[in-house]
Amino acid sequence: MGRVEAKLEAMGITLPEPLVLPSANRTSGVLVGNMLYLSGHGAALLEDQSVRRRGKVDVDITEEEAYATARALAIKMIATIKHHVADLDRVERVVKILGMINAHPDFERQNKVLNGASDLFFEVFGPEVGCHARSSVGVEGLVDRQPVEIEGTFLIHG
Repeated sequence: MGRVEAKLEAMGITLPEPLVLPSANRTSGVLVGNMLYLSGHGAALLEDQSVRRRGKVDVDITEEEAYATARALAIKMIATIKHHVADLDRVERVVKILGMINAHPDFERQNKVLNGASDLFFEVFGPEVGCHARSSVGVEGLVDRQPVEIEGTFLIHG
């Protein structure tokens, strides 16, 4: 067991199945050279029934519930990374994540919701690898009324 998987185990995290997209014309991730680009991981595709998978933030679900959903999505993203590169210790850097937050137009704390993912990546991979650039964007809607969708870019060691 590698360092990252040992950290996940110590945190009590069991990785779910990686993201599988419902169409043959796209994939959950593309490795180009040493860069892994993950497709958007949306809440509706989570197996985790303990988090909110549908609804608008600040209308149907709270900021705290959306934070938990973003955290669950980061765990799903780690499972997808493992699917594409086999060994999580090959992640040299979490380069950037983009979080799209389906929220009421007056909601202004998209960054607090996306912290669910950022905090998890930082804790799992450590400060040198897990500290990343990011954008958090409020949107009018997402497929299946998902509250959160996150995509990411990761530097992979040869």
